Amino acid sequence: MALSDTLTALVQEAVDAAGWGEVRIDPVQPTRNPEHGEYQSNCAFRLSKVARMKPRDAAQKLAESMSEHPALERVEIAGPGFLNLHVAASALGAGLAEQCADEHLGVGQREGCVVIDYSSPNVAKRMHVGHLRSTVIGAALDRMHRFAGFEVVADNHIGDWGTQFGKLIVAWDAWLDEAGFEADPIGELERIYVKFAQDADDAMNAQARVETARLQAGDERNLGLWKRFIDVSMKEFEGLYDRMDIRFDVTYGESHYNDALQPLVDDILAKGVAEESKGAIVVPFTKKDGKGLGDTPLLIRKADGAALYGTTDLATVRFRLDEWAPVKMLYVTDTRQQLHFRQFFAASKKLGWVSDGMLEHVWFGLLSLPEGAMSSRKGNVIRLKDLLDEAVSRARAVVDHSSSHLPEEERAAIAEAVGIGAVRYADLSQNPQSNVTFEWDRMLAMDGNTAPFLMYSLARCRSIQRKGELSGEVAAFTPVEPLERELTKMLLKFPEVFDTALSSYRPNMLCDYLFQVAKALNRFYAEHRVLDAEGDTRVCRTSLVEATARTLEQGLGLLGIRALERM
Repeated sequence: MALSDTLTALVQEAVDAAGWGEVRIDPVQPTRNPEHGEYQSNCAFRLSKVARMKPRDAAQKLAESMSEHPALERVEIAGPGFLNLHVAASALGAGLAEQCADEHLGVGQREGCVVIDYSSPNVAKRMHVGHLRSTVIGAALDRMHRFAGFEVVADNHIGDWGTQFGKLIVAWDAWLDEAGFEADPIGELERIYVKFAQDADDAMNAQARVETARLQAGDERNLGLWKRFIDVSMKEFEGLYDRMDIRFDVTYGESHYNDALQPLVDDILAKGVAEESKGAIVVPFTKKDGKGLGDTPLLIRKADGAALYGTTDLATVRFRLDEWAPVKMLYVTDTRQQLHFRQFFAASKKLGWVSDGMLEHVWFGLLSLPEGAMSSRKGNVIRLKDLLDEAVSRARAVVDHSSSHLPEEERAAIAEAVGIGAVRYADLSQNPQSNVTFEWDRMLAMDGNTAPFLMYSLARCRSIQRKGELSGEVAAFTPVEPLERELTKMLLKFPEVFDTALSSYRPNMLCDYLFQVAKALNRFYAEHRVLDAEGDTRVCRTSLVEATARTLEQGLGLLGIRALERM
C-alpha cells in the first residue's frame, strides 16, 4: 500500500470514530509546499455538513483523534479547515521500504482489458519520422497499462488494403527491377509506386482500378502479390520494432475487416443510425450527439459502393468488443484526425456499442527536426531507421569520449541504448499534445531533463553498490538529514505520479517525476557519503540508493528505455 493510501485510511478511521455516520472521504493529496507537511486532506469541508459544525471545528476534532498516531509527527489545521499531515521520519523510511518490497512499487492493480491501437504503418512503405510519436507514445501507454494490472491487447492496425494496391500491382508489372527488389524490397516498392503517381496515364489508372477489384474479389495472382508485399513490409517493420523493444499482441490490418463491411453497413441502416445521401451512406449528427462533430456526417459508404476509414473503424470497434470485451480502447494518432475520431466515436455510441469514456483518442502534436539536422537519402521524408541511426551515431561520439576505458563491444551497446533512449525520451518528455522539435545536442546532454542524465543517474547508483558490494536491500530506516528526507519523500510519490500519468495518458508526467528523482539523488550524493557512513546512517543511505535505482529503472522501463549498469 502506498503511503498516501495508509494516510487516507488513517483519516478515514478518525472520521468513522467521530460518530458522524458512514462518510467516505477523498484520498489525501501531496502538499505543494513542504512547510505544510507531506499530505493534505480537505475532508472537513464535506464533513462539516453532516457534523453540523464549521469545517475548521470538524478538522480540529479529527486532528485531535490522529495526533498520537506514530506515523504522524504532527497534524495542523490550515485556513478554513484543511488538515496538513506532517509524517514522522521513521514512517517515511518504513513506507519506502514497504513500497519497494512491492513488485509494482505501490501502484494499485486494476482489472479489465484495454485495447491500444498504435504505430499503424502502411504496407509497402517505409516507416518514417511521422510514425515515431504514435509508436513511442503508444508503447509507453502499453507498458504503463500492463504495469497497472490491465490485460492489454496491443493492436498494430496496419494499412494493408485499398486502391493503392491496384496501383502497385500495375507498377509491379510495368517497372519492377527484380534485382532491386531482391536487394531492397521496400525501397523498390516505394520507387515503383512513386513512379506510378508521376507517370501513370488514364489507361494505367483504369487498369489499377481493375486490379484492385480483382484483388478484392480474391484473384489468386493479385492475392499472392499482395501477401508478398505484406511479408516484406512486416519484415522491415519488425526489424525496427525489435530494435526499439516493441511487441504487438496482434497485427490486424484493414483487410482483416473487409468481409464485415457490407453486413455492417446493412446493420447500421436497419437500425436507423445511417441514411442514404446522394447515393452514399452516412451517419448524420445533431447537437445531441455532442459538440465538435462538425456539419459533415460520417461517410461510411461512397456512392460507388466503396468503403472508407469510417466503415473499417466501426467494424474494428465491433470486432474488438466481441473478441476481447475491453473496458477501454485507446487510439494513438496525430492531431489532424481529431474530427474523424469524434465522429466515429459518436457513431459507435449511437449504435449502443459503447458508453462515454470507452473510446479515447490519445492525440498528439506534430514532430519536426531543425533544418539541416539530417537529410533523407532521396530528398523526401526522413526514414525512421535513419533517425535512429543518426541518434546512435551521435551517442557513440559522446560514449567514446566519456567512456573510452570500456571495451568496444560494450561502448557500442551503450551507444545503441543511449541513442534510442534519447530519441524516445525527447518525445515522451513533452506534453503529447505539443508539437515537438528534436534538438540533438539537448536530447543527448548528460545534464538536464534527458534520457542520458537519467540513465547515468541510475548507473551511478549501481556503481556505488558495486564498489560497496551492497546487497541491494531496502530496509526500514529513518531519514535524518534534510536531503535524505527530501529524496525519501520524492521516491514515495511514485504511485501517485504514475496513477496521474496513466489516467491522463501523459507519459511526460512520469518523465518529469523521474527527472526530479534524479536531481534529488544528485543533491543527496553531492552532500553525503554513502559507503563511509556507519550504523543507522549507512542503512538509511544505502537503502536510498537502492530505492532510487529501483524507481529509476522501473520508470525508464515503462518508457521503453533500457537501464544500464554502467556508463
